[in-house]
Amino acid sequence: MAEDLEASFVAYVAARRPALIRLATLLCGDPHQAEDLVQGALLKAVPRWRRLREDPEPWLRRVMVNDHISAWRRHRGREQLVDAVPERAATAAREPDADLRDALARLAPKQRAVVVMRYYCDLTEVETARVLGVSVGTVKSQHSDALARLRGVLPGAVESSR
Repeated sequence: MAEDLEASFVAYVAARRPALIRLATLLCGDPHQAEDLVQGALLKAVPRWRRLREDPEPWLRRVMVNDHISAWRRHRGREQLVDAVPERAATAAREPDADLRDALARLAPKQRAVVVMRYYCDLTEVETARVLGVSVGTVKSQHSDALARLRGVLPGAVESSR
């Protein structure tokens, strides 16, 4: 029985890890932090796998969102010291989604989580509220505030609310 659980976990991770990393990257904006976020969520899933294996995605999303917000709270306001100021090449081509990624980085973590859950994961307001552990009204207000901020940063790129 334990081998069956292990096999199902390994199969799930092999199939869904890239999608989980994309989700985590959208949540935190940093591919390296995203790897850590996914790894931490998967480690927390191992002892619960018997219960989760039928539909682990909602639980993993919630763990990743909560862990990201907790990490943000622990580290916000701290300066990051570096030896030298990095210079950007003037001719470096920007990635196609760079403007969107920069705009998402300006959102508060909860606003960013709502936008990612609603548009990337294509969840309803009710499903988003369940994943984030908040009320539907909170999802609506965070969504509205996030879109207003995105409209200010990316004029013309953000359509009216869903």
